[in-house]
Amino acid sequence: MRVVIALIIFPLLTALSIYMFLPTLAYGFTGFSIYLVVISIITAGILVGNTKKGLKKNYLVWFPLSVALLCIIYVIIFPIFTTWAMFHSEAYRNLIGEVKVSDDFSKRVAPISNEKIRVVDQAVARRLGDKVLGSNPALGSQAKLGDFIIQKVNDQLYWVAPLLHTGYFKWMNNREGTTGYVMISATNERDVKLVQEVEGKLVRIKYQTGAYGMDRLRRHLYFNGYMSRGITDFTLEIDDKGIPYWVVTIYEKKIGFGGADVTGVLTVHAQTGEIKEYTLDKIPEWIDRVQPHEFIESQLDNWGEYVKGYWNFANEGKLMTTPGTSLVYGSDNKAYWYTGMTSVGSDEGTVGFVLVDTRTKEAVWYKQTGATEQAAQQSAMGKVQEKGYFASFPITYNINGIPTYVMSLKDNAGLVKMMAMVSVEDYTIVGIGNNINEALRDYKNALNSKGVTNIPGNETNSFQTTAKVLRVSRDIRNGNTDYYLLLQKPNNKIFIGSSIISSEIPLTEVGDSVLVKYDEQNGEIINIIGFDNLNINLKK
Repeated sequence: MRVVIALIIFPLLTALSIYMFLPTLAYGFTGFSIYLVVISIITAGILVGNTKKGLKKNYLVWFPLSVALLCIIYVIIFPIFTTWAMFHSEAYRNLIGEVKVSDDFSKRVAPISNEKIRVVDQAVARRLGDKVLGSNPALGSQAKLGDFIIQKVNDQLYWVAPLLHTGYFKWMNNREGTTGYVMISATNERDVKLVQEVEGKLVRIKYQTGAYGMDRLRRHLYFNGYMSRGITDFTLEIDDKGIPYWVVTIYEKKIGFGGADVTGVLTVHAQTGEIKEYTLDKIPEWIDRVQPHEFIESQLDNWGEYVKGYWNFANEGKLMTTPGTSLVYGSDNKAYWYTGMTSVGSDEGTVGFVLVDTRTKEAVWYKQTGATEQAAQQSAMGKVQEKGYFASFPITYNINGIPTYVMSLKDNAGLVKMMAMVSVEDYTIVGIGNNINEALRDYKNALNSKGVTNIPGNETNSFQTTAKVLRVSRDIRNGNTDYYLLLQKPNNKIFIGSSIISSEIPLTEVGDSVLVKYDEQNGEIINIIGFDNLNINLKK
């Protein structure tokens, strides 16, 4: 009787573990072997005592025990020789590919206008998204928000999150899927949309990461040809029409049981479940993220760790990534993972930063010493320490050719109260403002006070005009005085500067002729970067 039970239990538990846990059935993946160990031990326990021959002659017991032993050898012994970095340090270091060295940050990340700087981070997007559901009680009781993913849609940055089932019974009562997704502008917190129709058709999110049965996204892929392929990083992206797709990374283990490396990408239509596979050279343009940031961080850490092989206990030349990775967009409209690089043992200083193409994995190391993201956050919070604000994780931008951390400052309720800019190279250069324009002005004043100008060779656009002053006024905020000038030409712009830029600005009066230099900006408020009052003759 025990034999019959064992013959039923073993395949039943094996099939159940495959259906429930979806282990990858390929070399280098250990999940299925671990489940087999547990199933084999359970089967052996059932067979113990089946005969009176004793354990040594009870061959029915030894079969599942042998299976368990082989699986243990596969999971524990094999990796020692096929995966351990002591034998494969060079392979781990080279997995990231060639890391190019550059000192021209502007070539990859162009200067950006104020209107395109991110002021909404993921936490703020979550809060705004929850408000959308809260304002619609019928919808909020049926669905919840998934993870917000930053992405570029029609050249604009948005946070996008799908509506997901809140539980098993909600899924059972709505097998067609939840209705739509929320998209929030990353540059304007008032731009919040609940999208439930695209091109006149109702949007349904039928396949979800947390759904049940064959509607679970991973299970849908698993039993449609991807049982033996490594798949990870399930993110919802929308194409330029607004149609939602799940974007899933395909990867292989390149160094035994380690060295996960991307080989392609899948798109799954969120409503129909249609699956399309793309190689790395044929990925649709609207897909921003292919390389998971966890893979990039791991490969960069290995590249820095094994710079002189495995046996380097003195840590000579070792590098590691700083905590946290951010997504930045380059002048070529491509997305890049940004992370600082620091020497092993260094706390607040970096030896540069790396930009990694999220599609091709091309890595460029900019050898510019500076502050870590955490040090920049502390510096920004120190500027307003009396307010008790905390800083969001910074995003790196090109501000007049200078790599700059930009972050929001929030109160304890998570509400954005101020914006901050911190120089990557010198985190004592900080700009604070109630909005991004004020922060930029304060930051440029701080740069001027330290004698920092545009990095030579950068192609930043600047202009100048000579005109009479029609109006002049001043505004004092946060202890800083800004002067507002309306000129005869162009007469549709307001120019703003401070005494840090020129000591002649506070002395300027209506009717004076002035020479003003400024950055190219599309808005009506223009920041002055150079100033000369032609009616005041000071010894230069």
